[in-house]
Amino acid sequence: MKLIPKQDSSSMVEQNSPELEQQIRTRAYELYEERGRTDGHDMNDWLRAESEVTSGKREAVAA
Repeated sequence: MKLIPKQDSSSMVEQNSPELEQQIRTRAYELYEERGRTDGHDMNDWLRAESEVTSGKREAVAA
């Protein structure tokens, strides 16, 4: 059995379409606004948005 190395989140976006990156960017900004536009959480917002968007893509493919 061959193991495939797990990709980190930064490489996921690089390998996907510009549309996916824009969806993540939009969702990250929504998270920023929901938090009252407080600075200093950009990386957390990005990673959460990326997780939400990509998990939604996986669910849509699995359905």
